[in-house]
Amino acid sequence: MIQNHNRLLYFLLHSPFQKMPSLEEIKAPIASVMDDFERRFRDSMRSSVPLLDRITHYIVKRKGKQMRPMFVFFSAGLCGGIKDVTYRAAALIELLHTATLVHDDVVDDSNERRGFFSINALWKNKIAVLVGDYLLSKGLLLSVNNNDHHLLKIVSEAVRIMSEGELLQIEKARKLDIKEEVYYEIIRQKTASLIASCCACGAASSGAPAELVSKMHQFGEDIGMAFQIKDDLFDYGPDGIIGKPTGIDIKESKMTLPLIYVLGKASKADKRKMINIVKNHNTDNKKVKEVIAFVKANGGIEYAEKKMNEYKEKAYALLETTDDNIYKKSLHDLVQYTIDRTH
Repeated sequence: MIQNHNRLLYFLLHSPFQKMPSLEEIKAPIASVMDDFERRFRDSMRSSVPLLDRITHYIVKRKGKQMRPMFVFFSAGLCGGIKDVTYRAAALIELLHTATLVHDDVVDDSNERRGFFSINALWKNKIAVLVGDYLLSKGLLLSVNNNDHHLLKIVSEAVRIMSEGELLQIEKARKLDIKEEVYYEIIRQKTASLIASCCACGAASSGAPAELVSKMHQFGEDIGMAFQIKDDLFDYGPDGIIGKPTGIDIKESKMTLPLIYVLGKASKADKRKMINIVKNHNTDNKKVKEVIAFVKANGGIEYAEKKMNEYKEKAYALLETTDDNIYKKSLHDLVQYTIDRTH
């Protein structure tokens, strides 16, 4: 009977005839949990200063897909159950991550975030920096006041790694000659470390043993790697289908996997020409399209997709070693969603 159940679950997870569910359908098992989390998260951002309340209200109103809290809750459900501390784990990650985004927009002098005006665009840099500091302190106090030191350690480590990744990218971007192994290290630090902390915090909040927390951390890291490579691929898709304009990474002189791969096997002349465009002519749409065409013609897209799927399969393999329950299928579908998403 157990064998039949396992075969059925495997079929449900891997059948090619399964239609990929929407994000709302994936979220269904934790829909009420997410509603409760949103209320708690709003409460955790409250202040006695009216200006701060207006700004934090603006932040909450323009929230994204909320995939990070979903990874926290699904991981907790998979590893032992969603508890009160799980809500704090999700809030901690959202508070600290939002703080880093607010600060990033100041550093990058960016006027937009997810299609809305950034905090610094509306309230100027000084207020934006102070808001970021406020959110950081709220996250720290949320953990310290509830003795969630194990969660604070996981997330603080992720923030440290993310900062190192940003600095590593800045250092390497000056020459625009990033090797593939350095690229993987940058995205592991910048992107994958946060998703890894989501899954690890979810597991830890459920009371899971250290071995399982470590396994979920690796699971999240593999998803994060696949997620970022998917983001790289958006740069080479047709406008209107994806979530950002084609060539935006090239225009910002960012070295992504499809480009790194083709430059690694290009002739010296072609390599010199492409790097020159990215470095000195990245505002020329015609030349940017030339780089995109070069990447497509030389197998850059196929190679990046292959690497993305390798990380996805590594995540699936780790998931297969965990006990079966409804959250396991939800995590499986959420991984697939990160690969299939169009924005």
